[in-house]
Amino acid sequence: MTDAREETLRGLTGGIPYLQFLGMRFERSGDELTAVLPFTPHLIGNPVIPALHGGVTAAFLEVTAIVGLVWAGLGEGVQVSALPKTIDLTVDYLRAGQPKDSFARARINRSGRRYASVQVEAWQDDPARLFAQGNGHFLMP
Repeated sequence: MTDAREETLRGLTGGIPYLQFLGMRFERSGDELTAVLPFTPHLIGNPVIPALHGGVTAAFLEVTAIVGLVWAGLGEGVQVSALPKTIDLTVDYLRAGQPKDSFARARINRSGRRYASVQVEAWQDDPARLFAQGNGHFLMP
């Protein structure tokens, strides 16, 4: 990966205030991008269980999908002029998100000039034991 591509990613994620509020960041291994949501107490929605707030989980999946689309489209010298716009996002809450760090990866099923379909999976301790998954459709810029 080139430094320019990584700079673009840092600029993109650094310019979204909600990501800063969540503490969300992205780590890469080769061309694979993993979203990381470090646990902090303000992310708890139900203090009795305790469990991550459903809105935080949905936002985590949506941002992972959008950044995954942008990442896949980044090439040498490509600038991000606009982000994909969400058409719809379906979230399956498979189990309660525990008070610990969460991880997610996006898999692009289709990405054309106007439309993209993305599947996102989120886990905490074990990538084979998902706590949420989502399917999203996006209007490409």
